[in-house]
Amino acid sequence: MKRTSLPLFTAATAMLTAVLLAATTVAQAPQSAPGGPPAGGPPPPQHSMPAPTNLKVLPKNLTGDQVHELMEKWAASLGTHCNTCHAADPKNIGPNGRPRLNFADDSKEEKLTARLMFKMTEDINANYVSKVPNSDEPVTCGTCHRGHLAPEPFVIPKEDEHGPEHQHN
Repeated sequence: MKRTSLPLFTAATAMLTAVLLAATTVAQAPQSAPGGPPAGGPPPPQHSMPAPTNLKVLPKNLTGDQVHELMEKWAASLGTHCNTCHAADPKNIGPNGRPRLNFADDSKEEKLTARLMFKMTEDINANYVSKVPNSDEPVTCGTCHRGHLAPEPFVIPKEDEHGPEHQHN
């Protein structure tokens, strides 16, 4: 086999393997009876988030589900939960007996900080990152926070303090 045809052969083999794996997986998946519930029990209930109110930095045309999805990403990037930024409403008790969160409330400093940080990342992406040639990676909460509420300071390793020209062998 010629050296130039090896990558083509490898790609074709990988594609064929993926197709066969997909076909076998579909063939083995449990099927539901026509008109009955899906195999493995009923599907989880679809929970639609209410329309957002009090949006000050996010686009006002976002749906509740879109805002919820965005908030989930932010929470994961910061290693937090919803109650970090959103205050509990003691007058609105959920089925678990605990107060539900009042997402429109602006009383928590963390929510105000989140808005400021969102505007900062938007500014960095629009006015700096977008001007870097071949830059396709935007700045996000995770860029600095990496799963921590407060970003951890970067400490230059001892051997790199002065650069390669000052390293001792």
